[in-house]
Amino acid sequence: MTPIFPGLRIESAELRIVRLPLLTPFVISTGTMTEKVFPLLTLRAEGLEGYGEGVMDTLPDYLEETQAGALPFLREALLPQIVGRRFASPAELGAVLDPWRGHRMSKAMVEMAVWDLWTKALGLPLSAALGGVRDAVEVGVSLGIADIPTTLDRVRSAVEGGYRRIKLKIKRGHDLDLLAAIRAEFPKVKLTVDANTDYRMADLPRLKAMDEFALDYIEQPLAFDDILDHAKVQAHLLTAICLDESIRSATDARHALVAEAARVINIKVGRVGGFGAARAIHDLCAAFDVPVWCGGMLESGIGRAQNIHLATLPNFTKPGDTSSSSRYFAQDIVNEPLEAEAGLMAVPRHGPGLGVTLNPAVLDRVTSQTEVFRP
Repeated sequence: MTPIFPGLRIESAELRIVRLPLLTPFVISTGTMTEKVFPLLTLRAEGLEGYGEGVMDTLPDYLEETQAGALPFLREALLPQIVGRRFASPAELGAVLDPWRGHRMSKAMVEMAVWDLWTKALGLPLSAALGGVRDAVEVGVSLGIADIPTTLDRVRSAVEGGYRRIKLKIKRGHDLDLLAAIRAEFPKVKLTVDANTDYRMADLPRLKAMDEFALDYIEQPLAFDDILDHAKVQAHLLTAICLDESIRSATDARHALVAEAARVINIKVGRVGGFGAARAIHDLCAAFDVPVWCGGMLESGIGRAQNIHLATLPNFTKPGDTSSSSRYFAQDIVNEPLEAEAGLMAVPRHGPGLGVTLNPAVLDRVTSQTEVFRP
């Protein structure tokens, strides 16, 4: 195998906390977000920089991992084992990452930054190194919870913009009437819903009623750590269930697929621990003939680029969440515009690796905390 870092040694790491205001508050069943707050890791090695964006929230309203726990874990456990060392491939990070339980989002930051460094050292686009087969990926939009007239306007705008799938955030009591109104005006649009775990087994009749609306899938209706009850619900539905929060590893995916708990899987590279784990889940789902798609977490241009490269793999056959950056931010932290055209997002190619470059002036303005780590 060709060495990934021939002669390269990771000389330093920089960890920032970035706060990007959202143009519009984003509302889901678990709460409202008005800004995207995230950690950004930069690894440096002989003139190259590799980037990894974290997707853990400030509070545990998506999964258990939070920034309050991630930062000391990165500071005290992971980065001291990375900085000053050489790695022949991202696979060698297993000796550093695998002994620690959980904290997949923190591990993903390190792993993704190393992948970016590796591909830059080799002069390759990240998508090529991952095994991607496309120069552009299909994308849809994810629309937060709002009243029905507002949602209709947002759907109309997204359809006019050429997006290839509309995902509606729903919750108990904000679901069937909304779907009826959307389907009345948009009978043929590819439509999905995302409950973000708001439903219970007692809501099976309500979930069953969603079969009437020709949805492509219902995303994560039940608890974030549940597979068994999803299998019970899926057995009663014509509509496919898609699992998101419940799938944090290839083992989780195997359990879900064997139990027939889902017919679609959402892969978020930050949620599952990095590109290696994401590829393993992708390959497993392909073996089960189950399609996957790339979920989003309102990422900045770094995380958005990571998602785009991942979604070039062959079994990503459903449109992902990686819509245009300008839908969320007045100004992103990268120089290159990541904008969808006719429902397609081109793979960024401004150089090897992620194919995007940081805008230092913007990044400094939206950074609230910076730490630098050296041997």
